[in-house]
Amino acid sequence: MSIYEYTPMLIYCVAAAFILGTCMGSFLNCAAYRSVREESFLKGHSHCTSCGHDLGIRDLIPLISWLSSKGRCRYCGAKVSARYPLTELAFGIITVLCLLRFDLTWLCLRNYIFLCVLFMLTLTDIDDMIIPDGCHVAAVITWIAALPLLHMGRGEILAHAAAALLFGGGLLAVSLIMDRIMGRDTLGGGDIKLIAVVGLYLGITGTLFTLIIACIAGLIYNLIANKASDKGTAFPFGPWIAGAAALMLLYGEPLINWYQGLLGL
Repeated sequence: MSIYEYTPMLIYCVAAAFILGTCMGSFLNCAAYRSVREESFLKGHSHCTSCGHDLGIRDLIPLISWLSSKGRCRYCGAKVSARYPLTELAFGIITVLCLLRFDLTWLCLRNYIFLCVLFMLTLTDIDDMIIPDGCHVAAVITWIAALPLLHMGRGEILAHAAAALLFGGGLLAVSLIMDRIMGRDTLGGGDIKLIAVVGLYLGITGTLFTLIIACIAGLIYNLIANKASDKGTAFPFGPWIAGAAALMLLYGEPLINWYQGLLGL
């Protein structure tokens, strides 16, 4: 079944995907917050980070709860960060884009799980400059589990595995060399593992474009941030890799074709 068979089905699926995405965005936000604090995000009640009061159902409705409470905790009145509705809205949109791109297929489910992983590690890296190993493990397990469902050929599987080794190993080598030259850590181990995982999903060409986009975007951000603060500061690179990987996952083929067209290839 395809969502494009008739319009009512398309509208229903898009609406359902958006609602699911906002709920998943709320969950990933909670998971990111708890994982870096070594707390379980699979059990225990959600609570206010200011007063510790357990949150009820009316406090946990994506987007609506924050808007209805005017961005404040109902129990202590503390201001609740706008990050919560923004992440819910963002992942609602991402979910819709994933559905529209891959339709109701196993590929859609596999890639959606990968997008969940990318979104969660983006939040943890922004907050604490940490990419939990669990994110990498979840992405690799998902990729392997989906192989029988996607009927990938042996050559394609080997090509993607080679991309993971090539980019992961290459980035590790570059990092070690730069560490010695600079006399400090230049790239986190989580970033290296992440680019290897990206290789599994996107292959050689997609991962190469991911690195190029991430480096350009990260460099521009770093230049602007350092100019504004008048001092050099470390910044998380994981979100830029994750964002570029998500872009290539959803729209990599037309982007590559567009680029090749510019070169006349």
